[in-house]
Amino acid sequence: MAENKAVYYGTGRRKTSVARVYLTPGTGVVTVNKKPAAAYFGREALVTFATTPFKVTETTGRFDVIATIHGGGVSSQAGALRHGIARALLEAGDDYRAELKRAGLLRRDPRMVERKKYGLKKARKRPQFSKR
Repeated sequence: MAENKAVYYGTGRRKTSVARVYLTPGTGVVTVNKKPAAAYFGREALVTFATTPFKVTETTGRFDVIATIHGGGVSSQAGALRHGIARALLEAGDDYRAELKRAGLLRRDPRMVERKKYGLKKARKRPQFSKR
């Protein structure tokens, strides 16, 4: 991080992914785990999904994103990044709160994988029934 620049922090979570997001005033460069976002996620749709908070608040190209993400899969990590960016934007300016809340970007997605139960093949899948 550069000195004398404002740095805004937000933690995003989704499933088992955790994203630590730092926003600095800049040109809109998104770096995830020291790689460009497009190279890290491999799909442009995930980068677009992760940067929706900027579109909602009309701040596209005003902040650089430096994120550290671990856990989960790529889709889950993109969701965690989106949540982290939204929280960091909230710290950057409280006037964004209404727009972010209306878009539902401040709420953590509570859905988690259901645990496997004993006697079953997965969380709910039963073994095949045999009459004889």
